[in-house]
Amino acid sequence: MIETFDAALPHGITLSCRAAGPRAAPVLLFLHGFPEAAFVWDDLLQHFGLRYRCVAPNLRGYAGSSSPAPVDAYRVRHLLQDVTALIAHLGAQPVHALIAHDWGGALAWSLAAQQPQWLRRLVIINSPHPATFLRELQHNPAQQRSSAYMNFLCRPDAERELAQNDFARLWPFFTGMGAQDRAPQGGGWLDESRRAQYRDVWSAGLTGACNYYRASPLRPPTPQDASVMSLAFAPEFVTVRVPTRVIWGEDDLALPLALLDGLEAYVPQLEVVRVPGASHWIVHEQPALVAREIARGLPDAQAS
Repeated sequence: MIETFDAALPHGITLSCRAAGPRAAPVLLFLHGFPEAAFVWDDLLQHFGLRYRCVAPNLRGYAGSSSPAPVDAYRVRHLLQDVTALIAHLGAQPVHALIAHDWGGALAWSLAAQQPQWLRRLVIINSPHPATFLRELQHNPAQQRSSAYMNFLCRPDAERELAQNDFARLWPFFTGMGAQDRAPQGGGWLDESRRAQYRDVWSAGLTGACNYYRASPLRPPTPQDASVMSLAFAPEFVTVRVPTRVIWGEDDLALPLALLDGLEAYVPQLEVVRVPGASHWIVHEQPALVAREIARGLPDAQAS
């Protein structure tokens, strides 16, 4: 059974959370991406809640959680402060595993590299490592084209455009990030019940979600803004030394497979699970497979 609670954090941010499982059990923390929310993890919370304390927050800027107005409030250092404060709030130092997708994965990569004391292991689902993503944005025209939507989301009118006509420009994020011949209608998972859940989240406001893109320097270069071309990461800043399992839907059109090339240089304890026929939305498309692959990366709860 899913329970909900608000985590009021010491630095003034409140995160609306969904959870399952015994409070005294080892913690699994789940982080969602754009344009989603914590509810996308419900099946996995209940599945793993038989043995673990499973918690999924709505990230800063999403429905029910604090949504600061300044764009700078969505820089990674502030978002990581939310995650570490939530872990402390849960009484888990470190969490048994951090499981994350898309933007949640971007935060998880940074946390694992820069503050590994907060987690024992990492599970990433279709979210690029910052070093390989930077490389592809700088040098691969295919990735630049695939990520062009990020520049749209930075526009000052993006949230207004996205909300018009029953979010007509948001639904294609689901139907347009996987191979069209395989998933012409979102793979069958995007039914009316699921659409209603998304409408509820989006109707609470989209500015916070767009601010993640506005605050990040990692987006394709344009004639007006090519700042990403001068960006560089020191290896020690992006090297992840905790055991890491990457689950990757191979039909992700926004995040091509080239992002996996060379990943082992930054993640010495790496396992990669490539899933043919799955798109960016593999959590929705193949929840049983995702659950199985997460479990394979987890030691027995009683041994933690």
